[in-house]
Amino acid sequence: MDHNIKRGVSLYSFQEELFLGQMTVEDCVSFAASIGARGIEILPEQNMRSFPNVTDHEVGAWKDMMARHGCEMTCYDMFLDTKLRSDRLMTDEEQVESIRRDLILCNTLGIRNMRVLVFVRPDILERCVPYAEDLDVHMGVEVHAPWHIEHAWILRTIEVADRLGTRHLGLLPDMGIFMKHYPPVWRARFEREGARPEVAQFIVDQHDAKIMAEYTIYEVAVKMKGTPVEVRMAETLRHSPYSNPKRIRDFIPYFRHIQAKFYEMNTDDTDPSLAYDEVVAELIAGGWSGYLSSEYEGNRWVQDVQPVDSREQVRRQHRMFERLLSQRTGEQN
Repeated sequence: MDHNIKRGVSLYSFQEELFLGQMTVEDCVSFAASIGARGIEILPEQNMRSFPNVTDHEVGAWKDMMARHGCEMTCYDMFLDTKLRSDRLMTDEEQVESIRRDLILCNTLGIRNMRVLVFVRPDILERCVPYAEDLDVHMGVEVHAPWHIEHAWILRTIEVADRLGTRHLGLLPDMGIFMKHYPPVWRARFEREGARPEVAQFIVDQHDAKIMAEYTIYEVAVKMKGTPVEVRMAETLRHSPYSNPKRIRDFIPYFRHIQAKFYEMNTDDTDPSLAYDEVVAELIAGGWSGYLSSEYEGNRWVQDVQPVDSREQVRRQHRMFERLLSQRTGEQN
């Protein structure tokens, strides 16, 4: 079975180098193209100087940049600044108008996928569906840890999409929900901050056994008389779910784009934490088509001890994708 799964990168992956001025946005795009990752996911608030009133000149410059490097913009990451004012939260009408602004810019840039933050209420998105349909932009609610595909909050979005019969509202899974093993890079950071190795090992073992996070936190805080650092390490388990990859196929009709979250790649181009071998197999078997968009978030776990090399980490992930995509295709032919 052939597949139409393509490789891309979120510019979020290079946040360290962008913040430090070590890379420009065009450097990021050029690098992505060099490794065959031709889908570029953007964060306009971070990447576009004239946001939120993006000028025609900047829109044109972005389209020219994509053409120069043989890339295309695949996804627009929106943010909803409900606390924009210090005296009150955004009203529902202001939320709808903010999302409509993003949908219009998304369409202007020629992008057909918009990542919606998971906290945006389903009833607000329902009011935005007519705009999304008119502008032909798919609103994908980010399924982000600690939520998972079958979480009741996520299912509310599916209920709205089904009831409206729309193809412009669905889900955008973040692969962080498939954390099979506790990230070694997390553990190492906590140990550098003073966590006892035996306590760290207990937390890792509890995660591998898929023990409910609250039980582990209690064990560490009370029974093991954990230090604040050790308790913080245990508390990360609340945000480290392992969704069942076998359930992906049932939800594929709601996916248009996937954020390929990762924290660390081994030197042999394998991921020590996230179940990408199982996930990619299910996506291919389910006939999904779209971009796997790298989202490297390991920088914050190593920046205290070594220079961050986001490019090498992303490069390794794409070598893994190439291997998994070719292997699975070969197995099914």
